[in-house]
Amino acid sequence: VVINGATKEIGRAAVLAVTKARGVEVAGAVDSHFVGEDIGKVCGMEEALEIPIINDITMVLGSISQSKATGVVIDFTDPSTVYDNVKQATAFGMKSVVYVPRIKLDTVTALSAFCEKASMGCLIAPTLSIGSILLQQSAIQASFHYNNIEIVESRPNAAELPSTDATQIANNLSNLGQIYNREDHSTKVLARGQLLGEDGIRVHSMVMPGLPASTKVYFSGPGEVYSLEHNITDVQCLMPGLILAIRKVVRLKNLVYGLEKFL
Repeated sequence: VVINGATKEIGRAAVLAVTKARGVEVAGAVDSHFVGEDIGKVCGMEEALEIPIINDITMVLGSISQSKATGVVIDFTDPSTVYDNVKQATAFGMKSVVYVPRIKLDTVTALSAFCEKASMGCLIAPTLSIGSILLQQSAIQASFHYNNIEIVESRPNAAELPSTDATQIANNLSNLGQIYNREDHSTKVLARGQLLGEDGIRVHSMVMPGLPASTKVYFSGPGEVYSLEHNITDVQCLMPGLILAIRKVVRLKNLVYGLEKFL
């Protein structure tokens, strides 16, 4: 496994998770920070992994491609670099797992066509949290039984609002052919939250330091309220999903969007 974006918080967590997982190992670390330092030491491991951080992914992939082992590149970088990163990994015969929020739809479409032509596997995961995926699946099931839906989320900072999770839930529910919130006439009142999706599902975002990353979906019907909630307290919650993604992508010969396809 090559980790691109290895010194980010999630990259460091991934190094530790892959090191502990059975049947996989860290083979390369790419980042523009701490170049030349051992990735194991940067991640706080007692013993060095003897893998230096390199800021040239082509050099890393070229070195690893000499091995007969199956290679997977984990991409934690940036939406603007994802396409080129996947192309480079494919050129060296390696599969890709991409966890980069806010990837544009045209990038996904272009990568899908590229992977299909190259018969090379790629998994783009809007989330690696299994809990988040289960929340989304439960919300889809509940949406057929309730007419009113609103999403309330909290985040410790305002890096991206509405969050990827809230946006995906709203879009998923809007694609089911249901019509929600028919009695909501306050469409222009800013305090009522942002409308997402064609069916006008509202998202309310709280931002306060110290708050957990939380997503709640409220449903209401005559005489009852049903709610779903998922809280993230640590980046470690993404690691089981990441290991699952690594194990699954090696069997792919095309692009798959969403880790939920493998649950």
